[in-house]
Parts: sequence; C-alpha cells; structure tokens
Amino acid sequence: MSITKPKIGWIGTGRMGYEMAQRLARGGCDITVWNRTRAKAAPLAKDGARIADHLADLAGCDILFCMVATWADVKQVIVGPQGVFSNARPGAGGVPPIVVECSSISLEGSAELREILAGFGSKYLAAPVSGNAKVIKANKLSFVCSGPRAVFDEVAPLLKLIGPAASYVGEGELARIVKICHNVFLGVVTQSLAEITVLAQKAGVPRHAFLDFMNQSVMGSTFTRYKTPAFVNLDFKVTFTPYLLRKDLDLGLDAGRRFEVPMPLASITRDLVQSMMGKGMSEQDFATLLLQQAAASGVELAPENIDVSDGLH
Repeated sequence: MSITKPKIGWIGTGRMGYEMAQRLARGGCDITVWNRTRAKAAPLAKDGARIADHLADLAGCDILFCMVATWADVKQVIVGPQGVFSNARPGAGGVPPIVVECSSISLEGSAELREILAGFGSKYLAAPVSGNAKVIKANKLSFVCSGPRAVFDEVAPLLKLIGPAASYVGEGELARIVKICHNVFLGVVTQSLAEITVLAQKAGVPRHAFLDFMNQSVMGSTFTRYKTPAFVNLDFKVTFTPYLLRKDLDLGLDAGRRFEVPMPLASITRDLVQSMMGKGMSEQDFATLLLQQAAASGVELAPENIDVSDGLH
C-alpha cells in the first residue's frame, strides 16, 4: 500500500458523509465515492473524487471508509450480496486491507463486522464521530476510535484531514460504547436545556438573554452555544433527526441493560423523543424538543429574530 497516497474508498454521502468525503478530496486524496443515490455523490467530482457506479468498484482500495445510517445499511454495503466484499472469498485477498467504519451502530453489530472482516483478512477500525455537517465545515469534528493501535496510527493523517480531533480508546468495540454514551448525553442535555429555557421564558426572561448568560457561565458549552440559534429563532433545519436520536437512545438503554447500569434520565428522554415523534414532529431537527416542552408548559413560542452566534466561527 502506498504510504504517501493510499487509494481511498468512501461509502455514503448523506449530510455527514458528503462533507467528510469532500474534505479528503479537497485535501488531495485519491478517493472514489459510492452512494446509493448516485446524484448525491456526483458533485464531489468537481473536488477531484471519482464516483463509483457499483460498490464492488471499491474492492481494490487500500482504505475503505463507511458512513451510513444503521447497522443493517453497514452490513449491506460492505458484505451484502452487492457489497464491496461480494466478489471476494475469505482469505483470498482482493479486498480493502483496512476498513474504517464511522456510522453509529451497536456494540454487537460492530463486533460482528469485525469478525466478518477478519475472515477476509481485513483490519477494522471503529471510528464514530461527534458533530454534524456544520461542525465539519467549521473544522471541529472529532473521532473516537478503537481497534488495532497500528491501524489507528496509519489512518490518523486521514482522520486529521476530516477533523482536528481523534481519540484512541483501546481495542475492540470500545469506541462504540463511547459514541453511544455521547449521544445519550446529547439527548438528555437537549431535553434539560429545553426545560430550563422554557422555565426562564415563562418567568419573563427572553430566550436570547437567558442563553447568553448560560453560554458565558461555567455551564455553557460548545453544544449549548451551537443550539442557541435554533432555540432563539426556532430554526429547526435538520442536523440530527429524532429518528436517529431515538435509535441512539435505544442503543444506550440496551447497553445499560447489558452492563447492569440504571439509566433513568436516558429512559425518560427516550420516551419524550418518542412522544414528540408520535405528535408528528419527526422531520425537523431533534431540537424541536423545545417546542414539545413549551406546549407542555402552556407557552406559545415565537421566533425572537435576533442574530445570535452558534459559537462555531
């Protein structure tokens, strides 16, 4: 494998995958991209990427990245009947020697994939991410990685092209449990932020004033600042859907049962997300938890139409 310029295969150009692949292409990488809907990947050609017509076209790459929605999708695109490995036989070569899987999937799914890939002689790095498309554009995406340390060290320069932070947490599927914990925290913190924001508003404090204080206090964070424009101006353009948050909360609760850890806040938040979806609030950003909280509190929200920073720039 070329040390200076490996051949990279990329699967998935949704909201996240497109931005991630684009950073590799613009970084001068030799990258070939596949997406189920080819038209969504096609614009990457102007950045220097090749667009594959078939998943099997990626079988000759040195490093294969995957960024799709669910474990079922991952399994289909990598080892399914039409997947990257579909024409290969275990132990016979002709497959990517390294697979970097960035989707949010379960511990069990990740372990199954590792076992399957080992049968083909491929090394596997679990590398889920924290962030979204806007975070990628702001160069603040972070990876959490687990698997062979040597593989992490080899792909680290590519990860750095996509985002500035990549944490190695150990062998096996440890990165998956870290990402699951991260997204459970995401849901619980957003629900809590919705509750206190509505409480402050109902007492008479404008949302922008309340969040300005919170963001400058010791309780402020990159995340609270990032969600402030949505909470202030009710702009719920999708960064992460309620469906995906519900999936990750379910993964967290499953992990809690597996490791005998009570998770009462995660359980309540999962039910609140489900309640929101049952009311038809499923196509916008998950920050619509704010609207559900306001309705439950007898508060009618309106955009404050104030220019507030998201803290990313």
